[in-house]
Amino acid sequence: MRIERLDSNRFKIFLTFDDLMERGFTKDELWYNFPKTHKMFQDMLFEASDEIGMEIDGNLLVNVHLLHAQGMLIVVTQDLEYIDEDYIEMKVTLDQNKEFMYSFMDFESVIQVTGHLSKLGVQKASVYYWNDQYYIKLFDEDIHYLNKENVIAVMSEFSSPSTVTSARLKEYGKTILEFNAIQEIKKYFL
Repeated sequence: MRIERLDSNRFKIFLTFDDLMERGFTKDELWYNFPKTHKMFQDMLFEASDEIGMEIDGNLLVNVHLLHAQGMLIVVTQDLEYIDEDYIEMKVTLDQNKEFMYSFMDFESVIQVTGHLSKLGVQKASVYYWNDQYYIKLFDEDIHYLNKENVIAVMSEFSSPSTVTSARLKEYGKTILEFNAIQEIKKYFL
């Protein structure tokens, strides 16, 4: 489980499917066993709040994004206007994202991960730039036959999973390299 504070009233938690299995969950149970899911979210929220030193009070908005084959990204926002110290209300939104999208702080990290992806057999990727971050989109049909766990592990070393869609990046950001980013980056930088 990886926890990152976003601002004074928001933080995010990233869980791999292995993390969920360690907590006694399968992917299907998230959809069908709501009491168990609710209890797990409560436990994770308190664990995360202890780790980042943020007191959880009042209403919480919990957005859960299931990232295709990667795990789960949970963004927690505390509503500071309605604080009730004895009660925590959770609204859970489940969203399933079919894209393998990762965000990077700098282009150097994109270059480094490209070398590793190439060694794993990944051929296709697109690179975008938006809001001072770079994004790599991997294509499911390209990594479908590869060991996804290895690909995800390499990507997690250099980047963070992202819920931003390629449609949003194409509309508001800049497309740096489309489809053949791995070959182009290898050609010019490696």
